[in-house]
Amino acid sequence: MRLRHIPGAEETIASSPYVIQEPALHKGSWNQVFENDHPIEIEVGMGKGRFIMELAQKNPHINYIGIERYSSVLLRGLQKRAGLELDNIYFLCIDAKAMADYFAPGEVNRIYLNFSDPWPKDRHARRRLTSPDFMAVYDQILARDGVIEFKTDNRGLFDYSLEAIPQAGWQIKAHTFALHHSPMNKGNVMTEYEEKFSSMGNPICKLVAAREIPAYDKE
Repeated sequence: MRLRHIPGAEETIASSPYVIQEPALHKGSWNQVFENDHPIEIEVGMGKGRFIMELAQKNPHINYIGIERYSSVLLRGLQKRAGLELDNIYFLCIDAKAMADYFAPGEVNRIYLNFSDPWPKDRHARRRLTSPDFMAVYDQILARDGVIEFKTDNRGLFDYSLEAIPQAGWQIKAHTFALHHSPMNKGNVMTEYEEKFSSMGNPICKLVAAREIPAYDKE
């Protein structure tokens, strides 16, 4: 992915009160950052942040962390954040592959993956956010009963995910190839891309995944 460099983006991010600068220091103690014990939900690849900020507005009883590795993109999110009165959301400018360095086992309750880069070439499959490599990262930080929600308009990536996620030892709890015409659309919060692509007539796919828990381990 090639993005336009925005002069001063790094400096703005480094001085923002909405961005946690040394997240590794808070591994296992994010409840102290938020000053409460509310559940934590993460969006990986938050883009301009519309989705996660709307969730934060709708759910003050949940803590949100938006992850975006590209400073020029995160900058746009910070500009939106400045106009909102919220105390339940922070941002991280990190590579999602390193999330286990910043969150303790079981510290995250839900992970959102929205319209991520499909990386269509086979040699880049490991970069897809639903690849077994990334699922292994999520497994390290997600609570035992935690879930992953994934949305995309890319049918090839969705078909890949329907195969790759179970192969990584997870269950597909629900899925649809036409979210906006599905019962799964109830309470749906749209991203910028979702609104754009759906207005063009592109069907939106969604799945919800959770770990496979052995029968003997179920209570």
